[in-house]
Amino acid sequence: MRPINSVKNQLRALAGLFPLTARGVVTLLCIALALRFFGYGAMDLMVFALGICALAILVSCLFSVIVCGLILQRRIHRETGNESRRGAGNGQAFEAGFPNETGFSLPPVGLLPLVQLQWSWQYPDRVESRIRTAPDDRLEEEITLRGRCLSSRVTRRFEVSDVLGLCRYSWRLRRDRECYVLPRINTLNKLPLLHSLAAEDGLPRQSGEPVGDRMEIRPYVAGDSVRDILWKNYARTRQLNVRLRERSVAQGRRILAYLLSGPDDEAAAAVARMALESGALGEDWQFSADGTETPCGEIDSALRAVARSRALGRPHSPGLERFLAQVDQRGASHCIVFASAKALAASGALRHGGGFRGRFSLVLATDGLEESRRPPRWRRWLLRPEQRPEGGGSRSELLVLCRQLRGAHASIMLVDRATGICYDDNLRRI
Repeated sequence: MRPINSVKNQLRALAGLFPLTARGVVTLLCIALALRFFGYGAMDLMVFALGICALAILVSCLFSVIVCGLILQRRIHRETGNESRRGAGNGQAFEAGFPNETGFSLPPVGLLPLVQLQWSWQYPDRVESRIRTAPDDRLEEEITLRGRCLSSRVTRRFEVSDVLGLCRYSWRLRRDRECYVLPRINTLNKLPLLHSLAAEDGLPRQSGEPVGDRMEIRPYVAGDSVRDILWKNYARTRQLNVRLRERSVAQGRRILAYLLSGPDDEAAAAVARMALESGALGEDWQFSADGTETPCGEIDSALRAVARSRALGRPHSPGLERFLAQVDQRGASHCIVFASAKALAASGALRHGGGFRGRFSLVLATDGLEESRRPPRWRRWLLRPEQRPEGGGSRSELLVLCRQLRGAHASIMLVDRATGICYDDNLRRI
């Protein structure tokens, strides 16, 4: 695949060096045919004069674009070299979904008339760039990123063209510069405290182990220990009853958290970011994500792991088992996993657990809950089907998924990034 991709990139680069656009090629063919069959063939002086004028306009546009392109290419290389030496923009965290100023600017283009300069981001992907004019007439760059990422390089594509759209001169410029983008939080403003639940004496819970206080009383059955018999009650009622330990859980001191990457996982990454920034994981925690080799114990490195979890090239291999094998599991019997519903349904990352003796708590994230209702037939015939929001899900599908995962995991929580509301495994609001 790599040789094929390299050949495609080389062909695209060569196509960018061709100075005529599709409109320019069509215009040139029309001029040539008009001059061949009417200007010279039929000796039509009007067509001949118009053809020569159109050809002169095309040649002048081609000359202006190539000359301006070569001059601007040298100037842009010099400007970006100065920017790299200053180190502007490195380490700056951008916010996905909002316009961000990169600090990249160029002097105004005033070499020749009827020539314009545009540029866009080629790498990382999912970036919309806009050029605006500053008060000092410099061209400033403003980008809107549609997804999180963490990249060590930025590739821009510059294009010089005429206002008629006949000619162009384009080139790509790569700079070693960090692009650090965090997921958009949207309406998420708070999360319930994500405690790691351990099977110890503490809070009553049916999913815990019978190791709490002796509070449950039931009739004696064969196999019960005689030490659990209530002898005073037997002396009074002549009935054998035993007192057993209640099922309870307690808050563990250490939190293990992991972010699974997959399709439509921006909401899950936003929930993981909110949990890290708001302190919902407590004081002692270890965090990692797909694409990160070592566990993170500080907020800065954890946020970079969240941004790195979206693969810009090949998909990341699941690293949950490696994370559980590397992290210190003392004091923690639960691992909180952030994932999107689609990624978790298609992934088998929680089937083995990498020798983890505890249980998993799941935090599923979505971008909206919808009722999967089949529209009427007339609506399907006359109207265009409604497009679901990217990352959204159906309530019925999410409920079925929660029921399938309920038995194998300690707790399941669903977070809707579109509204900021948290739900339990029965889709009841928390």
